Amino acid sequence: MYGSGLRSAELLSLRIKDVDFGSNNIFVRGGKGNKDRTTLLPQGVIPDLERQVQCVSLLHQQDLLAGYGLVYLPDALDRKYPNAAKQLAWQYLFPANTISKCPRSGIYRRHHMHSSTLTRQVSTAAGKAGINKPARCHAFRHSFATHLLEAGYDLRTIQELLGHSDISTTEIYTHVVNRGDKGVLSPSDRLRSIHKVEETCPGYLAEITELQMQRF
Repeated sequence: MYGSGLRSAELLSLRIKDVDFGSNNIFVRGGKGNKDRTTLLPQGVIPDLERQVQCVSLLHQQDLLAGYGLVYLPDALDRKYPNAAKQLAWQYLFPANTISKCPRSGIYRRHHMHSSTLTRQVSTAAGKAGINKPARCHAFRHSFATHLLEAGYDLRTIQELLGHSDISTTEIYTHVVNRGDKGVLSPSDRLRSIHKVEETCPGYLAEITELQMQRF
């Protein structure tokens, strides 16, 4: 979520085929507003995701041997591609721990991880990290956008990565980049930045101190 700017629902809905390790891209299918887009695949998580794919592959083989292995396909693709529901490429990247009965079709399938599980894991991780304030999944997406702005990337690029239909939604982040909710830099922080510059120039300060001592 932080490395790619994904919404929690988009993360949970990822299929194995949506992660392209060759081009370092993640393909978001049917995001908010039922829109598709491409976003970043952080190189730092590639080894973990490759291991995750291997785990899903083993789990899928076990499901097939047990007589299951079908996964839900959107937009009636199961009729267009009858065998796709059993293919590894269509399996969820983050599957549920158990197989459950689909309330619509009555078919037993392995769905993706439930959103409450993700929320609970984020909350647990925040507690272990000593973060003493509410931890929400969407905060990772906000941080993704804010840090890209701080790094100097343009709004249009960030808009495309986030999947915003309106640039004004992305512009909200320009008002909170390191300056509170009013977009104002505190005078105290400005003084601190000046002191940091002075601390990086000890030779210059030493010369000033020597000149001041010569006056006495």
